[in-house]
Amino acid sequence: MLSAQKNLTRGFYMLLSLPATAMGFALSVQISALSWILSTKYNLDIHEVGLVWAAGPLAGILGQVIIGLISDKVWFWNGRRRPFIFIGGFLACMMLLGLPNIDLISTTLGIEGIFGIAMTIALVLDLSINVSFNPTRSIIADVTPEGQPRTRGYTWMQTISGSFGVLAYGIGAYFGNISLIYFGAGLVLLFSLVPPLFIKEPREFDVPEGGSQARLSFMQMVMAIRPLWGFLFYNAYALTLRIMGLTVDHYYVEIFFGLMTAYLLLDTILRKNDPAKSVAENNMLGFRQVLAAHSFSWIGVQTVFVYMFAYLSGTFDGVADDRLGQILSICFLIFNAVGALFPAFILEPLSAKIGRVSTHILSLATMTVGYGLILAFGGQDVTFLYTCMALCGIGWSAIISLPFAIVSQKIDSSQMGLYMGLFNLSVVLPQLVVSLSIGLLVSSMADKSVVFMIAAGSLLVSTILWQMAAKNLRGNAG
Repeated sequence: MLSAQKNLTRGFYMLLSLPATAMGFALSVQISALSWILSTKYNLDIHEVGLVWAAGPLAGILGQVIIGLISDKVWFWNGRRRPFIFIGGFLACMMLLGLPNIDLISTTLGIEGIFGIAMTIALVLDLSINVSFNPTRSIIADVTPEGQPRTRGYTWMQTISGSFGVLAYGIGAYFGNISLIYFGAGLVLLFSLVPPLFIKEPREFDVPEGGSQARLSFMQMVMAIRPLWGFLFYNAYALTLRIMGLTVDHYYVEIFFGLMTAYLLLDTILRKNDPAKSVAENNMLGFRQVLAAHSFSWIGVQTVFVYMFAYLSGTFDGVADDRLGQILSICFLIFNAVGALFPAFILEPLSAKIGRVSTHILSLATMTVGYGLILAFGGQDVTFLYTCMALCGIGWSAIISLPFAIVSQKIDSSQMGLYMGLFNLSVVLPQLVVSLSIGLLVSSMADKSVVFMIAAGSLLVSTILWQMAAKNLRGNAG
């Protein structure tokens, strides 16, 4: 073991953050370039772009849970998480290289349409990211003690990852998205293969108070994600319609699943810790409440990630595609710059004073205000738009760091990968709703400001849900 790891030095936290940084950079490239390249180079419609983005959440639904479960139980190449970081990083690099060459791949394979190729590359890319994202996050919990050291681990993860995300959008803004893609492929490969060699993973874990070494059954996993059932069942319905090419002229199903989701979320959020129940049962309630509150954050975030280009196209009339691509990159550069600076230097010290949950709520409220300002005034001036994206970056800095520390509290260390995989469903299921449902709405609306109407509303709901569960979660996670 390196002395830096033994002493938990700042250098070790930075090293520990690099595998997650690799996957974060791959995601940044995907966010910055995928919608742009599909819209401008391959001329896909908005709803087709949304369907390509749906490949990612589909990969994540099973990818992170399965990889998390497997990585909890195996040991090879001197690690539990290391092998999956290696494999996922290599595949992500290959798929990034494929993005600007979809037409060449299609011609080489003798396939006329490029939609299927784009879907396949996006699926494998996001599956690769998911293969590695779970282990890169789980390994932080594996090698840091619970409490402020673990919070520091996840905030440094976002600071380092976010800093390279800024680099990604800077490259996209000043050198173009094609240069970004090729640079990203090399960086992802380097940070996935080298840093894990210098991190010593524990082979055995202590069981926390209230924990159990017993593996969750399939039904226990299903019950653990109960707040997300509405998202899950609606996605199955909407995906079936898309695959079969069916259309409906009513919204009864959407209304039903919307009401179902509202009931399940409120039923979860309004529950309180019961002293008569075991520590493990109360911890599971806290886990479900985080899933419930976190899910709506990602509806807001993913809507902007996928459809920001459509908003810019509809708001800034007469601006060339290349210029719109540059504005898009600058928006996300600023967004991620704030997201990089805040976690280690602002959120971690603030959470030590007022707690993780309160810090997270404050950050989400700030992001809600930022989205609301863009909705009201963002189309009038590019500088104002950039300022609002900086404000929104405060919420992003929290979303991508603090919930991991909150969730890891009192979860069996021996099952960290599985629980991180289940937690990821609060990300990918809402993402899939954005691709399958919101894309059609955005495509059908002449006023593309609907993008930020949905984003602001979703972040407001998430903030309210976190606040409603705050007292309970503070008891679970500080």
